Amino acid sequence: MFTFLNGLDDDFRKALLIQLRNLWTHTSMAIEGNTLTLGETAFVLEEGLTISGKPLKDHEEVVGHARAIDLIYDIVKQERDLTETDLFDLHKEVQTEMVVDVFKPVGAWKVEPNSTVNVVEGRQIIFEFSPPQSVQELMQKWLGLFSEFNRVPPGDKDKALEAYVQLHFSFVHIHPFWDSNGRLARLVANIPVIRAGLPPIIIPMEKRRLYLEILAKYHLEKGTIRAGDELVDSPDEIQPFRRLCNDCWAETMALVEAVKEKQQERNQRSE
Repeated sequence: MFTFLNGLDDDFRKALLIQLRNLWTHTSMAIEGNTLTLGETAFVLEEGLTISGKPLKDHEEVVGHARAIDLIYDIVKQERDLTETDLFDLHKEVQTEMVVDVFKPVGAWKVEPNSTVNVVEGRQIIFEFSPPQSVQELMQKWLGLFSEFNRVPPGDKDKALEAYVQLHFSFVHIHPFWDSNGRLARLVANIPVIRAGLPPIIIPMEKRRLYLEILAKYHLEKGTIRAGDELVDSPDEIQPFRRLCNDCWAETMALVEAVKEKQQERNQRSE
């Protein structure tokens, strides 16, 4: 676990984890429409202050996402499977909008149908996600899939990538919560990756359109997932998503390499 930090002095370890937290939070929230820049996100998280002219909601979202990352790290360190309770706790962190509505539960599965509108090949399409009555069974199956991927051999990039892709893709296809499903998928799918000693896979804002297009096309082709359906019929069907995630991974890999180079320079100076 966290072996990508091996060989780094304590200050460099801390700095790298801060960089990853800031980037992960900024990009995931930007995909959801958050207006804070990377620099503003870092300022809010490090100084605890607000940015003039920016919505309070945007500040609360980045703080909640950063707390969720801490929960992810705790789960990684405990070397155990993910549970339904973990998912509910994570949802409570990322769902920072104050909602007093029994039909929009925070920290519980959705109770009403949900859908979204996307444009696929020039057509506007309404996508219906899994019906509420199917969520419990589908998410138990998803947790079983997580358990299968939970022991990726240390340093095995191919298996770590496959774990991230299948867990992420199937989670958003189910859409088990009334809101915050995308940001949760981008968090929990990284647990096997980090547990394998690798930095998280982070989808940058620049890839937002392609990311959403790939997900939308799959939803159109497969339709609504229901209890009894396979989570991912064939790994080949998500090959475009696999390529996207592999490309995106290069950014966090580069962050790690940059810090390791600084460590080498420091080591050489001290010789």
